[in-house]
Amino acid sequence: MRDVFVTDGLVLPAASIRWSAVRAAGPGGQHVNRVATKVDLRFQPSACPDLRPRVRQRLLARARVDGDGCVVVVSQATRSRERNLEDAIGKLVALVRLATVEPIRRRATKPGRAAIERRLQTKRRRARLKDGRARVRTLD
Repeated sequence: MRDVFVTDGLVLPAASIRWSAVRAAGPGGQHVNRVATKVDLRFQPSACPDLRPRVRQRLLARARVDGDGCVVVVSQATRSRERNLEDAIGKLVALVRLATVEPIRRRATKPGRAAIERRLQTKRRRARLKDGRARVRTLD
């Protein structure tokens, strides 16, 4: 396994990544029963010194995590173990890149006076329209 480059300043060391090949599920005949092509990749975020704590926290919140705190990525898209490994590494890189993006903090706002008035006017108009559909009661 080699180091995985995510961005210019972020490298996932090979020592923090381990993978294994297992038999894939689903249709495929004899080939799928004999060959282990599904890749199960595990990344230990705590073993990566380049990963900032906030990024690590977002990554663990977003990804599938096992009992040891490892991020689990699985790929069985192709019939080739090598291509599934590359696909799993690509998925891991995408997950880490997503975690590096700082979410935009929402600022609480309130609607302006004109917007409130427009909403109330619309509500009154709808209420009058619905009142017009009601049955007319006669005074007997």
